[in-house]
Amino acid sequence: MVNKIAQIFRIPEIRKKILVILGLLLFFRLLSVIPIPGANTEVLKNLLDANASLGLLNIFSGGSLSNVSIALLGVSPYITATIILQLLTMIFPKLKEIYYEEGATGRAKFNKISRLITIPLAFVQTYGILSLLASQQVIPSFTILDFSLWVNIMVATATAMILLWVGELIDEQKLGNGVSLIIFAGIVSGFPSYIGSVLSGLAYGTLRVDTLAVFIAFALIVITAIVFVNQGEHRVTISYPKRVKGTRVYGGVESYLPIKVNQAGVIPIIFALAILSFPQMIGNFLRGILPTAGVQISDAIMRFLNNQWAYGLIYLFLVFVFTYFYTAVVFNPEEISKNLQRSGGFIPGIRPGEPTQKYLNTIISKITLFGAAFLGFIAVLPMLTQGITGHSFTIGGTSLLIVVSVALDSANQIDSQLKVREYDTV
Repeated sequence: MVNKIAQIFRIPEIRKKILVILGLLLFFRLLSVIPIPGANTEVLKNLLDANASLGLLNIFSGGSLSNVSIALLGVSPYITATIILQLLTMIFPKLKEIYYEEGATGRAKFNKISRLITIPLAFVQTYGILSLLASQQVIPSFTILDFSLWVNIMVATATAMILLWVGELIDEQKLGNGVSLIIFAGIVSGFPSYIGSVLSGLAYGTLRVDTLAVFIAFALIVITAIVFVNQGEHRVTISYPKRVKGTRVYGGVESYLPIKVNQAGVIPIIFALAILSFPQMIGNFLRGILPTAGVQISDAIMRFLNNQWAYGLIYLFLVFVFTYFYTAVVFNPEEISKNLQRSGGFIPGIRPGEPTQKYLNTIISKITLFGAAFLGFIAVLPMLTQGITGHSFTIGGTSLLIVVSVALDSANQIDSQLKVREYDTV
């Protein structure tokens, strides 16, 4: 490990990429501590502790919501826009053709549409969140005609688009996903204060040592399981027959097709969080424009989401659905079957073409079931931990999953770049 770290910093190109990413994440953290005028962070802290969906939105914002900063949206508008577009691919054939069949050009068009949708979503989300914060006396109350309200909405929307640009700059370094790294940075930045609160709780007797030991044991088990599942893969043997061209013999070798246990990575969790935050965002928006009915709708949504059983079951269901949905996006058995047939490869005992496609569909369905169950368990783990220990811990299974998964993804991409350079020097 020490040698690999030293190797990373000996290669100027990789060292430069890492420094660029660290600089961009530092820029994000600077934006996340610039507060909206008149904010009361102490009141917000109690609100975040009492409201599970707001706590998840705070994870999305990279911790910026807890500071009531100009970056209080984080990258959540872009994530929501991406979800909406990917769901629409199931309804509109033209959009599906752009995303799946036009290759890199189609993905670029898809991302451009996502960015355009992000702007109105950021407006609506900002207004909804500010309405909720004003109703809880976190920020001064306002009317829809207040100039300060529209200044805050414009600034927060602009900041959300800046963070989207920061994420794209990180993507260009090819050492990790920019949006995921922004969320990762926000979670990690909260670790020191969390450790401080734990030590304070031990010192004043509000947190027992055995309770902390249970949480640490849970955390270690979860981290080990995340690494095991994320790195786990099922290998499908691929054979290539011998072919004679002139005086040379080609093929006659075996390879394998790796199918990861968790094809979707951390995306289903992020998508589920976005969907869970969407009803509350709508409720908060209605609260601001409909003084009576809007407040009633918003309060009803909050009561429903604060019901631990209802919230946990919906969260679990969404994680399952998005695990299967995103796996279907990243792993296409039909396309893989066609590529194998074109290259002359086949799975031993399985006929090329449609039988291969059905075989791969069966395998991916079984593996995805395990991956979805694992992600669902991680999603509801904080509730299980609270039920066992009686304490609600800030760093839940979702945060651990995001941190470990993003760290593994970046480590794997760095490792692949190191291997490429090793081959170049041979």
